[in-house]
Amino acid sequence: MTAHHALTDAGVTTRTATTLTSVTRSTAARIKARSLAPARPAPAAAQVPANKLTPDERQAVLTLLDCDRFVDQAPLEVYAQLLDEGTYLCSVSTMYRILRENTQVTDRRRQARHPARVCPELVADAPRQVYTWDITKLPGPVKGVYFDAYVMVDIYSRYIVGAHVQTRESGALAVEFMSEIFAVHGIPSVVHADRGTSMTSKPVAALLADLEVTRSHSRPKVSNDNPYSESLFKTLKYGPAFPDRFGSIHHARQFMETFVTWYNHDHRHSGIGLHTPADVHFGLAAQKAAERSDVLAEARRAHPERFGTTDRGPKILDLPTEAWINQPAAIDGTEPAAGQAAA
Repeated sequence: MTAHHALTDAGVTTRTATTLTSVTRSTAARIKARSLAPARPAPAAAQVPANKLTPDERQAVLTLLDCDRFVDQAPLEVYAQLLDEGTYLCSVSTMYRILRENTQVTDRRRQARHPARVCPELVADAPRQVYTWDITKLPGPVKGVYFDAYVMVDIYSRYIVGAHVQTRESGALAVEFMSEIFAVHGIPSVVHADRGTSMTSKPVAALLADLEVTRSHSRPKVSNDNPYSESLFKTLKYGPAFPDRFGSIHHARQFMETFVTWYNHDHRHSGIGLHTPADVHFGLAAQKAAERSDVLAEARRAHPERFGTTDRGPKILDLPTEAWINQPAAIDGTEPAAGQAAA
């Protein structure tokens, strides 16, 4: 680059200088102009704005915003209240700026700290051990009118042990509902429900305490803690026969009676080896499973090419030995078996 400049200063044309030095004319001109440019002045020292608050003033604003009186209020509200009292400290944006510098541009209010709820872990290896119940809304004859369906199911057999339709939800009606079920089907060891007002009411709690039945409740806002009732209600409401509205409470009760009969005695439930809940609840599933095995064995002998190499039947026909609500992980760290609440 120096040789190119020396040649051009001696009167050699830029084209010739470029040929001799292999430096393009544009590059040489740009560098030469840069060297001849006046030096940039040193940057002036940053001036402190005249309206900036002093450190003491900023600390006073922060202390005021964090005091008991204003800790639950937004800076805009604090600003307005101070003005009404004849006090001006700074603008709202400055208040936010001070809070941001102190990492307080968040929810500064004192908030309730709710204790962690215990995850319910329930297991049943036979009928009449664990019942779960819930209440679902059935649409009435006009918009805004609903009937309440109280439904209780045995989690092992999936048998609906009781279903009542009422015009309202209350603890007294829940006690009547449960008393009738216990008189017919026996008293279980555990009754599980969510945290609805009827489920946690004093009449229900007193009844279960008198009968020495363990009460179990879902965690707040965790529908998975009551999967058997939720699955049952989906089967109920997504069925083709479920009407858009019920004309009367008698219509709703008649429909629920028909549904319960079908569900208990005709519905082949995928969670219990495609048996009906009634067969499992009343101990008939083992005989039905043996009869199914005989049918499959006869079919295998007639057409062995249509079956696999093992004599074992489809897994979907296996009756689970246990029914869980929130089955914990195994001790060896393996994942628990998939839930069996599907209807």
